[in-house]
Amino acid sequence: MARIALIVGAGIGGLSAGIALQKAGWNVRIFERASSPRELGFGVSLAPNAVAALRELGVADVVLARSFAPATMSGEVRRMDGTVLKRGAFPVVAALGGQLAIALRPALHGALLEAVGLERVAVSREATGFSLRDGRVTLHLTDGDVDGDLLVGADGVYSTIRRVLHPTEQAPRPSNVVAIRGAVQGAHQHLGHHSGILYFGRGVESVLMRASETGIYWYLSMARELLPPDLREPKAILALMAPRFDDTFRAVTSATEDLRVDELFDRDPLPFWGEGVVTLLGDAAHPLLPHTGQGAAQAIVDAVTLGKRLSDGSGIERALKAYEAERRPKTAVLVGQGRRTARIMRTMNPVACYMRELVLRMIPMTPVVKFFATINRRAGTDVRH
Repeated sequence: MARIALIVGAGIGGLSAGIALQKAGWNVRIFERASSPRELGFGVSLAPNAVAALRELGVADVVLARSFAPATMSGEVRRMDGTVLKRGAFPVVAALGGQLAIALRPALHGALLEAVGLERVAVSREATGFSLRDGRVTLHLTDGDVDGDLLVGADGVYSTIRRVLHPTEQAPRPSNVVAIRGAVQGAHQHLGHHSGILYFGRGVESVLMRASETGIYWYLSMARELLPPDLREPKAILALMAPRFDDTFRAVTSATEDLRVDELFDRDPLPFWGEGVVTLLGDAAHPLLPHTGQGAAQAIVDAVTLGKRLSDGSGIERALKAYEAERRPKTAVLVGQGRRTARIMRTMNPVACYMRELVLRMIPMTPVVKFFATINRRAGTDVRH
């Protein structure tokens, strides 16, 4: 009889874990507190390590077909008023060591949901905790208990499973950055021939990026002190900030109906991820600021690694220790990297902003891209073993 894996959370990490564990011979049950397993239409960057992990899961071709995955990326870096600081293009595979894709979340999430099987996901099932006994685990839900051989907490930055494992941990750490995200179809003509446009200003960073044949994903992040304390509605924030930008930004964002605003948080790295037959995955284990471009990627890589470790016949607890030993140090590096990058991007210091522009103007596009790709590789983001 197949062993039973209980997964809390039907996001990108939870569904990826479900696919990986099914491939490893497990009977998978996924529990989602929301009333629907579907995701809203914002975007996600899939770096080459994420695409490689999706290929391990058998869904890369489907995701790439629904995403923007060019052979060459082209774009501009601008000031908010439209002044061009840098213009260029780079061959994606040569510069990054693999294919890069920008996807709208429903495209990625939908492909994962199709692969794991909708029947594996139980919605409106909220986890409240778990208990361990005789080498098995009982997941406590608001509407009853479920027993299994393995429990994976993939329930995000406010993870219930993490809270049970670490009851004295402090609350998530604020970054003092507020971010608006949006997605829009049919406004791609405003980007012209560019794959994307990156804007910088004092305390401000924004990106407009192609995410499908006709879709654009964009985000706008701001230092918290730029906004009135009581201003939290995304359209109101956009109305305040948009007049400071050029015509391209205003054209794309004004056509967007689907908006979301978030205060950005992360957490300090944990001393351990699991206990017995329980472990964590994705944002539940290592929430990353979006400045790494690795949030979704690391959740998918976690899932692939977990599946491989649990298929080698070494016993569940030993396999979970091996999974954690491999993934925890690498993701801890990325937590620190995200914080450092966020500080640079949110700076309001005029001298620091001037130096940032100077560096952008002086350094050619391809070396900059290769530098960031090297950082990610050193952080251990590759799924190959």
